[in-house]
Amino acid sequence: MHAGHDSYKWWALSCTSLGMLLATINSGTLIIALPDLERSLHTSLLELVWVILVYMIASTVLVLSAGRLSDQFGRKQAYIGGFLIFAAASLGAGFAANGTQLILWRIAQGVGGSFLFANAAAIVTDAFPREQLGLAMGTNTMVAAIGLVIGPVLGGALVAISWPWVFWFNVPFGLIGSLWAALVLRELSGRSEDRSFDVAGTLTFLVGLTGLVLGISKGGLSGWGSPTVIGGLIAGVVLIPAFVVIERHHRAPMLDLSIFASRLFSASAAAAFINGLARFALMFVFVFYFQCLQGDSPILAGVKLAPLALGMLIASPLSGIWADRRGSRAMAVLGMLVTATGLALMTTLERDTAYLASGIYLFVVGIGSGMFNSPNTAAMMGTVAPHRRGIAAGARVLLQNTGAVISIAFVLAIVTSSVPTHVLFEVFSGLANHISNAELTPFIANMHSALWVLAAVSLLGAFVAAARPAHVKAPAERPAPAGTEVTA
Repeated sequence: MHAGHDSYKWWALSCTSLGMLLATINSGTLIIALPDLERSLHTSLLELVWVILVYMIASTVLVLSAGRLSDQFGRKQAYIGGFLIFAAASLGAGFAANGTQLILWRIAQGVGGSFLFANAAAIVTDAFPREQLGLAMGTNTMVAAIGLVIGPVLGGALVAISWPWVFWFNVPFGLIGSLWAALVLRELSGRSEDRSFDVAGTLTFLVGLTGLVLGISKGGLSGWGSPTVIGGLIAGVVLIPAFVVIERHHRAPMLDLSIFASRLFSASAAAAFINGLARFALMFVFVFYFQCLQGDSPILAGVKLAPLALGMLIASPLSGIWADRRGSRAMAVLGMLVTATGLALMTTLERDTAYLASGIYLFVVGIGSGMFNSPNTAAMMGTVAPHRRGIAAGARVLLQNTGAVISIAFVLAIVTSSVPTHVLFEVFSGLANHISNAELTPFIANMHSALWVLAAVSLLGAFVAAARPAHVKAPAERPAPAGTEVTA
């Protein structure tokens, strides 16, 4: 179909939605399988957590470079490549013999994921007119929510067969996605002429973020006086600000700070970071709450997590339509407030609390997340010129995923602090159902503390979202002539 055809935008949306579905199903299936991975591969708790974190760090650090390369060489080729790399890495991950090998394959998955993340929002923004952008972003978020519903349940079923199928399931999915992208997508934007690469900025951010997350995640387990913890925290504190300085002076920076000159973009970007910080660790916490504290099977735990995604599924498209008609600020603020309310209610949960309460609270957080995500993304992407959307989409994912990585690290540090080692081992290996309530009291108290912190972060996000303009006129764009097509 030609790029100028009125139906092209919906075909492009189907392709990016497939990528979102792959990413969220993979996340849900893997998280639900963590206790089985710990038992099968005999990993340490830190290795288990880093199976999740290294993927996010790799995709986060590389997403800006992927966005820049996509702006230079074409988004279609980059999106297809992302699917293929992700599929190949998933195949290898299923053959991992230990935690270290699995972590290396997860890094490779993160490389593929960075090209998918960097291009999805940009491809949608290229294809849709500004007045329909909220609906399009809401649809992508709705599809992601469907993946979150399917992922944990599917993960439970795949783990019942064998844990490698949690990864092997991605292979045909990735191959189908690459073929669909090759058939459907067209290049709609101009390409950046500057093809230099910011090696210094990329390495500085990689080492700084890795050090910071390693320091935070390891601190709760081995103590804050450990040389690794201190070294990691120092690396983060020194190198992340140094990254900003490098980007200000580099001719072709990894992160073009000029896009933050827009008050709407910068406030929305800060809110995206805070949203990732406030919400991402939630599923990680509740997988262990359901499987390890309440003794549920992986499949049942996956079903119990469904209200979180169902809330997003309902709220995302509706909030996107609202944002298209009345602006994004009020909906984004309200979404963060609803999320904070749900997180605060979760602090009442105990080991033997009936599921009705936790199900309702997860649904509330899902509603809040859906209300925030699509209006906030549409507001960010609608402020930048077409040839800058790859780097803008990369910046959005960079900030949101950085918040998500730090979220898991600091929640782990809070939850594991002052809890006996043998209790932690039983909890994170799924064997805590025979531990007494008295022994689990410190762990549950720490879980409540972590949830209070996440609720406070969400409140902060509401204030940041409120600081942006109520409405910003979309920059004028020249529509692509009907019947024209630019091939990659």
